[in-house]
Amino acid sequence: MTKFLLSVHVLAAILAIGPITVAASMFPRYVRSPAADGDGSDQARTAALLHRVCRGYTVVGIAVPVFGVATGAQLGVLTDAWLLTSIVLTAAAAALLLLAILPGQQRLLVQPAGAASGAGADAGVAETARSAAARLAMVTGTFNLLWAVVVVLMIVRPGSTTGA
Repeated sequence: MTKFLLSVHVLAAILAIGPITVAASMFPRYVRSPAADGDGSDQARTAALLHRVCRGYTVVGIAVPVFGVATGAQLGVLTDAWLLTSIVLTAAAAALLLLAILPGQQRLLVQPAGAASGAGADAGVAETARSAAARLAMVTGTFNLLWAVVVVLMIVRPGSTTGA
C-alpha cells in the first residue's frame, strides 16, 4: 500500500504542481509585454489560459499533500523533522498560490486593455500594471522556490531512518 500511495503522491506532484509552476511563471510576461498585433488580444487570451491552468490544477494539486500525509503515516515518519518542514513549506506555497498568485492574476486580467503596455492608457495606470506584474513574478518565483526546497527535502530526507 505504501508504494501505491507514494506513487500517487509523486505523480500528483509532477502532474499538478508542475503545470502550476510553469503557467504561473509565464503569466506575468503575457500581461506586461506589448502585443505584436497592437491590440493585445493574443497576449490577453494567453494570459487568461495560463490563469485557467493555474486555477484548474490547484484543485487537482490538493491530492499532493493528501497522499503525502497518507504515505508519511504508512512509513511512520509523520513526526520527522524533514517531513514536518516539508508540510510547513507546502502550506506556505499553498497560501501564496491561493492568497497572492491566483488573486493577483485575476486582478491583472481585469485591468483596462492595454494598461500593461501603456497603449491607450494613462502612464500611471500602465506603470501600476507593470509594477503589479513584477510583484506577481516575484511571488511566483518564491512559490517555485518553496516547491524546489520541498522536492529536495523529499529526496534527501535529512535525519531519516527509513533510508535514502
